[in-house]
Amino acid sequence: MELIFYVLPIFMIVAMVAMATVMLRRSQQIGRAWENGLTAQGRCLRTYTTTSGGGSTSVSTDVHHVYEFTTLDGRAVRFDEAHGPATVVEGDLVTVHYLPDHPEQATAHAPARGKLAASTGCVVAFFGVGIAFCVGFMAVVHVIFAESSSLMP
Repeated sequence: MELIFYVLPIFMIVAMVAMATVMLRRSQQIGRAWENGLTAQGRCLRTYTTTSGGGSTSVSTDVHHVYEFTTLDGRAVRFDEAHGPATVVEGDLVTVHYLPDHPEQATAHAPARGKLAASTGCVVAFFGVGIAFCVGFMAVVHVIFAESSSLMP
């Protein structure tokens, strides 16, 4: 029975590490595209929103955009990007930043290195607190089970 008190937190730690890794990789891709990438004129093909939450939790809405642009070598690239500005609508022209070797990892977000660093840092800190909580929980559970087993005849 006590195994569940170790397996669940370990599963949560693995999930948080995976999500933090994905977030860090995407932040690096965006930063490299802004710093070392090329720019092209792109067009917003579609906008849509996704919602999450509800019931007893607050509802969160995310704006997504589907963009298309042409690379310098003439290849048409289409990509979907979340957290876009609500002011960009279907048909709008945008500046796309991309790396020539990975144009599918492009971004249409305007360069904002400080904002990117702050948001990445906050997300990593959030996951760090979650991981610390899980480790602390497992330590407390271990102590409780160790004490309860020593009290048994």
